Amino acid sequence: MLDKIIQFSIKNKFIILLFTLVLIAFGSYSIKQLPLDALPDVTNNQVQIITTAPTLASQEVEQLITYPLEQSFKTIPKVIELRSISRFGLSVVTVVFKDDVDIYWAREQIFQRLSQAKENIPAYAGSPELAPISTGLGEIYQYDVYAKKGYEDKYDAVKLRTIQDWIIIPQLQGIEGVAEVSTWGGKLKQYEIAVNPNTLNSLGVTITEIFEALEKNNQNTGGAYIEKDQYAYFIRGVGMATGIKDLENVVVKNRNGAPVLVRDVAAVREGVALRYGASTKDGKGEIVCGMALMLKGENSKAVTERVKEKMVQINKTLPEGVVTEAFIDRGKLVNSAIGTVTKNLLEGALIVIFVLILFLGNLRAGLIVASVIPLSMLFAVILMNHFGVSGNLMSLGAIDFGIIVDGAVIIVEATMHHLQKIKRQKNLTQSEMDSEVYKSASKIRNSAAFGEIIILIVYLPILALVGTEGKMFKPMAMTVGFAVVGAFILSLTYVPMMSAMFLSKNTEHKANFSDKMMAWFEKIYTPFLDKALRFKKAVLGISLALFVFAVIVFQNMGGEFIPTIEEGDLAINVTIMPGSSLTQMVKTTTQYEKILKGKFPEIKTIVSKIGSGEIPTDPMPIESGDLIIVLKDKSEWTSADNWEDLANLMKEEMEAIPGANIEISQPIQMRFNELVSGSRSDIAIKIFGDDLEVLDTKANELIGKINKIEGIGDLKADKVTGLPQITVKYDYNKIALYGLNIADINQIIRSSFAGESAGKIYEESKRFDVVVRMNKDNRSDITDVSNLFIPLPNGQQVPLSQVASINYEQGPVQVSRENGKRRITIGLNVRGRDVKSVVEEIQQKLETSFKLPAGYYVTYGGQFENLVEANKRLSVALPIALGLIMVLLFFTFNSMKQAALIFTAIPLSAIGGVFALWLRGMPFSISAGIGFIALFGIAVLNGIVLISYFNQLKSEGITDPLQRVLIGTKTRLRPVLMTAAVASLGFLPMALSTSGGAEVQKPLATVVIGGLVSATLLTLIVLPILYLLFEKGIKRRKKMSNPIVTILVLLISSFSFAQNSQTITLEKAIEKAKANNIDLKIADKEIEKQTVLKKTAFQVDPLQVQYQGGQFNSVDYDHNVSIQQYFPIGKITKANRQLQEELAKLAEKRKALTEYEIEKAVSLAYYQYLYGISIQKLNNELFEIYAKFLKNAELRFQIGESGNIEVISAKAKSKEIETQKAQLEYDLVVYQKQLQYFIQTDENIVPDANTPLQYANPTTSKDDKIQGLVNDYYTQQISVYQKEANTFKAMRTPKLGLGYFGQTIDTKSYFQGFTAGLQIPLFGGANTAKAKASEISISQSQLELDKSKLTLKLQKEELQNEFEKQKKALVYYQNEGLQYAEQIITTAQKSYANGDMSYWSYISFLNQAIDIKKQNAEAVNTYNQSAIQLQFPSFSNNK
Repeated sequence: MLDKIIQFSIKNKFIILLFTLVLIAFGSYSIKQLPLDALPDVTNNQVQIITTAPTLASQEVEQLITYPLEQSFKTIPKVIELRSISRFGLSVVTVVFKDDVDIYWAREQIFQRLSQAKENIPAYAGSPELAPISTGLGEIYQYDVYAKKGYEDKYDAVKLRTIQDWIIIPQLQGIEGVAEVSTWGGKLKQYEIAVNPNTLNSLGVTITEIFEALEKNNQNTGGAYIEKDQYAYFIRGVGMATGIKDLENVVVKNRNGAPVLVRDVAAVREGVALRYGASTKDGKGEIVCGMALMLKGENSKAVTERVKEKMVQINKTLPEGVVTEAFIDRGKLVNSAIGTVTKNLLEGALIVIFVLILFLGNLRAGLIVASVIPLSMLFAVILMNHFGVSGNLMSLGAIDFGIIVDGAVIIVEATMHHLQKIKRQKNLTQSEMDSEVYKSASKIRNSAAFGEIIILIVYLPILALVGTEGKMFKPMAMTVGFAVVGAFILSLTYVPMMSAMFLSKNTEHKANFSDKMMAWFEKIYTPFLDKALRFKKAVLGISLALFVFAVIVFQNMGGEFIPTIEEGDLAINVTIMPGSSLTQMVKTTTQYEKILKGKFPEIKTIVSKIGSGEIPTDPMPIESGDLIIVLKDKSEWTSADNWEDLANLMKEEMEAIPGANIEISQPIQMRFNELVSGSRSDIAIKIFGDDLEVLDTKANELIGKINKIEGIGDLKADKVTGLPQITVKYDYNKIALYGLNIADINQIIRSSFAGESAGKIYEESKRFDVVVRMNKDNRSDITDVSNLFIPLPNGQQVPLSQVASINYEQGPVQVSRENGKRRITIGLNVRGRDVKSVVEEIQQKLETSFKLPAGYYVTYGGQFENLVEANKRLSVALPIALGLIMVLLFFTFNSMKQAALIFTAIPLSAIGGVFALWLRGMPFSISAGIGFIALFGIAVLNGIVLISYFNQLKSEGITDPLQRVLIGTKTRLRPVLMTAAVASLGFLPMALSTSGGAEVQKPLATVVIGGLVSATLLTLIVLPILYLLFEKGIKRRKKMSNPIVTILVLLISSFSFAQNSQTITLEKAIEKAKANNIDLKIADKEIEKQTVLKKTAFQVDPLQVQYQGGQFNSVDYDHNVSIQQYFPIGKITKANRQLQEELAKLAEKRKALTEYEIEKAVSLAYYQYLYGISIQKLNNELFEIYAKFLKNAELRFQIGESGNIEVISAKAKSKEIETQKAQLEYDLVVYQKQLQYFIQTDENIVPDANTPLQYANPTTSKDDKIQGLVNDYYTQQISVYQKEANTFKAMRTPKLGLGYFGQTIDTKSYFQGFTAGLQIPLFGGANTAKAKASEISISQSQLELDKSKLTLKLQKEELQNEFEKQKKALVYYQNEGLQYAEQIITTAQKSYANGDMSYWSYISFLNQAIDIKKQNAEAVNTYNQSAIQLQFPSFSNNK
């Protein structure tokens, strides 16, 4: 299947090119459509139900609103969490659904239950409403509305709020993607009926009567229409009050016939609503600020851009002197994050391209692989759009182009390796190139495919993550998966096509920088591997020790959920004493703003948001506020280098004002923490119980126990008690005595102090509430509550103190509930430590010294909860993925043994990943966990590359495992190093990045780089050792450690090899090679083919037979039959036959040249084996010498004539020679296989041992032979071109045509006749041109012949000089050198045995003699090679 796709791609290049262009076009379009954001939206799937009840205290809010709502929501399916906050005037219930639930379905379920819940909620307690469909990432744009300098007096807080509510918000609400616009601060305009209680009492008027009068006297109506003449007149009753004067003139009641107007009992004026929130800026006082909430699932970058465009228009419509200015713009963070990603991806891509070109040593190959990077990225973007994955720090941040292009690298590298092995001296044609690329690509395709499948499998566990970590990391896994799938498809189609088109068709390979670099690596690696193979146990022991150490380090490393991302802005939450007024909180935040602005030049602006906004999705009490600190660019910072240090410095400065609790975070981080876990802090310790007082006490006790733990910052508990209240407790007896009811009294209290709406005043499109309440002076003290007059049924009035007791008390600040149970939360942020270790230390302390009453318990939330959940899921998903890899490896190699062998790469790679994190001081996080997952996939790839090649060598006949290891590791060193280099260096920019958002990428990149370093080193060293143990150890259970036994085994094996081998002389070997060689058989077939083609010399045209029927003569139906045949005449037949005869002769000449090359190759291989035998004899001789030396040394040591050093030295030298003998056995096998390859036989043939080691003196006969062969070849080629030219000339002769016809005329008579004709080629220019081209080819061949003669002449002279040089060296060693060596050995042995020579002198002389013998063996081998080269000069055939 895969092979067919590759074949189709190479054959149909235009189609693949067209598809590539379509991919580029569609991908470019998709990039513009891709939603961009800083981070994935990790907010859980939740619906908030907000109920505003300005008159109710926390207890009543919980009982009357929150509890009924919770009860009705409990039965909704797919709810995973239900939490609520009840505080003075506000209830916020959060219902968290499973992630797969559609948010609109969830809201519909809530809406249906609300209608049931409302039946249990009193009318005066407020009406529950659903919060906007937004998320933690929804606060995309925050702005302030203020008056310019000089206009401050003209626009107060009331007017600015009115502008915000009625000019700005309506325009923003219409923007696509904006869910809602919330307002903070300012003063909401109302028409206030400020009642004077004394006047009321004196005139006998009650608040209730005023309320009713206003309701009845402030409305319009209609009376349909009347018809008069041809018109219809519509009736409209206008009774709506239009301002203060109309309200003043409303009649409340008639008293003794005189009307009592509103103005008689109250002051009517423009007032403001009771405020539960405010906003200040830069220490200059109050402002109005707004916040655009983005609809869930929208593209934040696009929506932000739309809001910004709209704000430009809105600013033009505002009254003169009023402006809006953004202080939080999500676009800034998005641009920073996307900038980080783009920079890292670009740098990573450039590094990968550089490394590819460096290792491949070929610019074209490097660029072909590099072009896969943007194409696979475009493919990924198309699928991201399709599957709704946004482009952000996580989805794009973990892409490593090194991993993605791995399949393309494998194919291109294999293609280049294959082309270099061809070693043809002429360029390949396009069809030959296509064929060679197909061969190489189809061979290696399975390895590349399995590699990419494994990469996809290791990312599967990430798709198993759910919740916060799932939303954070799933997009990353999906994007990498998309890119790998894209690269996989491209490596099957685009890469083979481009390789066939653009790789060099010249197969001659010259050593380049890449080859030199690899030679340098091999120079370092080979001896290192040799040593490792000698000390297998030690290497495996060290590896195991490193792994154990890594496990210990990992267990003590600590952990965190996700590293904190630097957003570029700070959010500081300030909480002062419960019960503090809004005015006090405004004053406090203004002071803080002044301090911070004055001390820190890094601050651009500070906006404080106090209490709750218009849409209280973030329900804070009025004594709490968020200081949003917008910072300048990091390059302008002077006080600190990072946000944590800067935040701590700010906190120190703020602590100058006592009595406030300060918590530092970042805007998005704070909202995420709050919305996901109900706490704004990194860690939330939750104590569950029923009694708020007990919860408060236990929370303070817990804080006292853990506040000294290192790394804990911003430690604070929720304020649940201590809110000052004026409590009115009714006396039921007195109420009964006066004939009152509590509902009426409650309404009077509500109206008098909180105020109640008695209608609206409309000003064009604006509308404002008309509110009745007590005059400000009469609602400022507890006595005002006591003196409030309550009307009696008989028309009299009594003060409230007559029917109730009024006292100061402390009540709950807020009641937090989770899944129906009350709780208190102790929040803390982690500074300079990881979350996991902090929680573990807290747990240890609390287990030993913290006791709770029955029914009370502690849980942990926030980041820690997420970390635990993620680890649980990964602990299941990761083993499954590893199991899948194991299964895939088994199916790849059909061997559990080899699958397990490759699987060892996983623990080996983990070593480096753990140490890299440890060295950089990073804790384990989910980011690092994802890094390990990616790392395991890449590490396994290296193992596959090595083991598959070892298997290939085994199938090619290399039976010895050690030989396979030595050859395999050397050959595959380049791809192994290249795979590791591109994958690790591709992550380098991420590991070193310091820009916005890099915190999440750093652990991931660090793990992969560190892991690949260890995995590559250990794969190249440990894997070969394990392979040898697996291959040898399984077969031979008994360990043979004795080197003597090893030598015996080698000797026996070589003896048995010799027994099964067939000796052969050089002449017989050459004869056998000529009989067996496949190239010669192919040449014979070519001769046979050209001989058969002689029969095609006489070529007649096809016989033409034609029938005609119809009315071609008259109206009758006649018939006509004709037959015609054309024959060649002239010289064309003869010319064709002569051309085929010459082509057959040329094939014979080409065969003769091939025979010549085979004869040379067999001779070289034959004498190479004889050289190996001579070295073996020399080693045996040396072994005997050192055996005698050892014997003498031991004897001298025993009698005390020498020290133990002589014995040790002799033993060491003996062992060295033993090892050399063992290695030589392998060399002999390689030499024998080379000879067997050239002879092309399955028989184990070896050269005849009786053959003289020295090659016979070369004669000139062979030289004359090659001269003759070359001369014959080119002469024959010239003859072919001459005959070819004659053939083209002969084609200009006419062809003779003979024919017969028969027909009827008027259907009665039958006529017949004969035809004759000529086909004359009048336009024979093409054949003339071809004939001329053949004549040019004749000239070319003549020049080639001349060139070959000159080359052979010069080559012969050069080879003759080299031969004479080697001959002179050989003569010296044979006539003198060897005699000297023998004399040195004999004399030295005697002298040493007699004690006339010191040990050191003996060793020195012995080494000198051994060197002479070795040099003699080398001289003979070099002489032989030179003599054979002289006998068989090389012939370069470019045709």
